[in-house]
Amino acid sequence: MKNWGYARCSTNEDKQDINRQIRELKAAGAEEVVFEYEHGDAKVKKNLHMLLDAATEGDTIITMEVSRLSRSTQQLCEIIDTIRQKHLRLIIVGSITIDCRNGKVDPMSEAFLQMAGVFSQLELAMIRARVRSGMQNAKAKGVKVGRKPTTKDDIPAIFYKHYPAFVAKQMNVSELARVCDLSRPTVYKYLKLIA
Repeated sequence: MKNWGYARCSTNEDKQDINRQIRELKAAGAEEVVFEYEHGDAKVKKNLHMLLDAATEGDTIITMEVSRLSRSTQQLCEIIDTIRQKHLRLIIVGSITIDCRNGKVDPMSEAFLQMAGVFSQLELAMIRARVRSGMQNAKAKGVKVGRKPTTKDDIPAIFYKHYPAFVAKQMNVSELARVCDLSRPTVYKYLKLIA
């Protein structure tokens, strides 16, 4: 029997530090922590699915909050079903434990977890509504919302270094993208800017 930890942040490591969750999961008894950067309501959380596949009967999955597993009540119910079918135990640190190692789940625990999922989904909907409202308010005040447009000044020097070889047909777009360590769409954007 193994104690797994699961940690998730919505954005990449540059914006959110997942290490706090990992430390707390290890302190709560996780032997191995699986983590990923994915939105809570994303339909596919690849590493969570990998963890649920890898866990075997009698194993424990530990996470810090219900919202780390999912911000969708439907997805949360699917996770509970998997935990029940595989005879696992789920620990939400400081909140609730659902022990399905005997193949059953206590109805009160399941209901509590589902209610926590409903509130998590509601919280996400409220955050999104506030963001939309804030963007509309900013637009109404004349503020430009979104990424600033790319200009010639944004083109890196390495692109200009290899651009003459591209013009001389010594390399194609894919090769230019590779030597500049850029994506093809970015290369096309730069080519359009300097054409």
